[in-house]
Amino acid sequence: MLTKSSSLMRLVGELKKLPGVGERTALRLAFHLLKSPHNLTALAETLCEVRDRVHPCSICFAITEDDPCAICSGNRDGTTICVVENSQDLMALERSNAWHGVYHVLEGAISPLSGIGPASLRITELLNRVETGGISEVVIATNFTVEGEATALYLTKVLKPLNVRVTRLAHGIPLGSDIEFVDAATVQWALQGRNEL
Repeated sequence: MLTKSSSLMRLVGELKKLPGVGERTALRLAFHLLKSPHNLTALAETLCEVRDRVHPCSICFAITEDDPCAICSGNRDGTTICVVENSQDLMALERSNAWHGVYHVLEGAISPLSGIGPASLRITELLNRVETGGISEVVIATNFTVEGEATALYLTKVLKPLNVRVTRLAHGIPLGSDIEFVDAATVQWALQGRNEL
């Protein structure tokens, strides 16, 4: 019988710390890894490699192995900055192939209930980038949550005095959906953000 201090139970405990992984899934993953020691070794080596090689870009704070990252050092429009909450959001925008400017990763969103204020985020670094000149537009692409909206409002307040165009991602009814199945708040945003044809 395994004790709580056994290495297998410690592995299960560590796996449970991952988002969306509960006790049963953690056990299933642990036993799967045990069935193939090669997979377990490869996973351990990869985790150590990621720990040692991946870090934030010194310019935009996206996760990268190179500094500056490929986007900051590449042939992008450096006059427009898209502000995102985290590197996952940046990756989602990159998959769309619709953005050709650079990014700035805040590493979170303002959440007073969680003790996260503007000083906890990479806002000072964003302001420094804008103040050094050459930036014509800042696109705020924070999530459409209470925290994301609070962050967007704060960023608008601190960026406007710097004489830079500040815009927000559009939001509304998703492409391919029926209006009757869309929630009321989304319909309200879509009506408020309507465009002339």
